[in-house]
Amino acid sequence: MTHTDARAPRATRTSPTGRRLPLLDVLRGVAILGTLMTNVWIFTGPGAEWGALRSSSGELSFRSFADAVEGTFSVLGNGKFLSLLTILFGVGLAIQYRSAERRGQPWPGRYRWRALFLFGEGTVHFVLVFAWDVLMGYAVTALFVAWLLTRSRRAQRRVMWWAAGAHLTLLGLLTAALLASPDTEDGGTVSREVADLYAHGDYLDQIAFRLENAIALRMEPVLTFFLLVFLFLLGVRLFRAGAFGADETGRRLRSRLLAWGLGLGLPLNAAAALGGSDLFALARYGTAPLLALGYIGLVGALVDRVRRPGPLMTGLTSVGRTALSGYVLQNVLCVLVSYGIGLGLAQRLDDTGPWWVVGLWAAVCAVLMVGSTLWLRRFSAGPLEAVQKWALRR
Repeated sequence: MTHTDARAPRATRTSPTGRRLPLLDVLRGVAILGTLMTNVWIFTGPGAEWGALRSSSGELSFRSFADAVEGTFSVLGNGKFLSLLTILFGVGLAIQYRSAERRGQPWPGRYRWRALFLFGEGTVHFVLVFAWDVLMGYAVTALFVAWLLTRSRRAQRRVMWWAAGAHLTLLGLLTAALLASPDTEDGGTVSREVADLYAHGDYLDQIAFRLENAIALRMEPVLTFFLLVFLFLLGVRLFRAGAFGADETGRRLRSRLLAWGLGLGLPLNAAAALGGSDLFALARYGTAPLLALGYIGLVGALVDRVRRPGPLMTGLTSVGRTALSGYVLQNVLCVLVSYGIGLGLAQRLDDTGPWWVVGLWAAVCAVLMVGSTLWLRRFSAGPLEAVQKWALRR
């Protein structure tokens, strides 16, 4: 289920020279809506959050047109926008470091409080809304990378590649273990008790279930810590290299990201998806970052061709400027639509195939784009961003 630090929308639109970088807001909006492309299947699946731990989602199948639609969503979305979100969070961290450096302010300084506040927000989000929260993991990683930015760039490069090596080692061991493990008789199905909890259960019971199973539900940011560090530092390097600028340097770098990211990322992600559920981790945490880099190049190429922003670009920019609020709101909306505490459509429409799930994703995206655009006509920041800014000023 994260971004160029959703708490500082103005900072994320400036370059190392202080000029605006509108591409970052668009990318952040794409990343926020893109994470929902994966998460919507979690909300609408049997057992919801717990079911995602046991299901074989991500497997690409062409047994039917409906299977192909769901599999295509997985190839294009699963882990890719999470990686994009993480890279952009690293970009935001680099911008805030550059801003503090220009002003002669100590670093990390007050940023520690921003990260700790984000961890608190993520904890509340995990307990009350969605077990697959990304904010807690981002906050912990941000504290480490913020400290690392005070070291030499050579040290940062070393840590970046050490983190990549450690992550690939862990991912290889995990994938080997999945390939070697025998198939279970239940095929990864969710117990009726857990399925009923989300289809008919009480809201307080769902909160209690998350707390009772917090260790299992919070394993993703723990297992992917090295990946988070690598992607944060990759975002820092891309920003310093000028990859998000509107000049020739930015366009040239994004052209390379487009060619290599899509050229390698698409076939590798398709191959991992075709490999079945045993390669799910490899697809989500191994090949996905490559495609995320391709998305940066693709979105950048499209934005470069826009002469007058239309409703789509305006909506994406608005979501990007209210990223934290949008991330939480899209999850709240999916809970209210899918779970039994709301409309309970996940069970009612379970036999209708993926069409209603795709429709839910599109509807929530539209609500966020329209809602954030209208909100920013009156306010300068999203509601959660404003609360955070107010709290950190005290």
